[in-house]
Amino acid sequence: QEAELSMLRRLGVSDEDILRVQYDLALTYHALGRPEALQMRRDVYSGYLRLYGEEHRDTLIAADGYVGALITLKRFKEVKSLLRRTMPVARRVLGDCDNTTVSMRYRYASAVCVDDDVTLDDFREAVATLEDVERIARRVFGGAHPTTTGIEGALRRARAVLRSPSACALLRRNKKQ
Repeated sequence: QEAELSMLRRLGVSDEDILRVQYDLALTYHALGRPEALQMRRDVYSGYLRLYGEEHRDTLIAADGYVGALITLKRFKEVKSLLRRTMPVARRVLGDCDNTTVSMRYRYASAVCVDDDVTLDDFREAVATLEDVERIARRVFGGAHPTTTGIEGALRRARAVLRSPSACALLRRNKKQ
């Protein structure tokens, strides 16, 4: 893939073709745990944003991929910042039942749930989001789909936190700060 990317650059192919190969290479780097995966995913997202604008399907898919890399590195504040901008666009352009939209909402709610500075209200909103995307994922993808089962697991963990007196006390304390 690296050789293909290098060759395509030398041949002067379109930016779109370069971005497709970069996207695939970023996935490979991510699977291998290579550190350049994050930068490449950021570059791919920026490239699609520049080429097509924020409302294009490929831009939204690239944003979701970039978010996935950020989550792997536990950079949850950046995840939330990016998704606050892109989720409303995905919901408007792709609809609530689209895989990318479901993924973005799931990732956002999950990032909120692990944020050390989360308030009780934000945590409850994240749980409500997980409940909503779980229903959508179950209806659209089915109960055995990996996205659905991932959402169910995150929802179980979040509900357990809400039932835990010590966790709720911590969340309430964050609210007062």
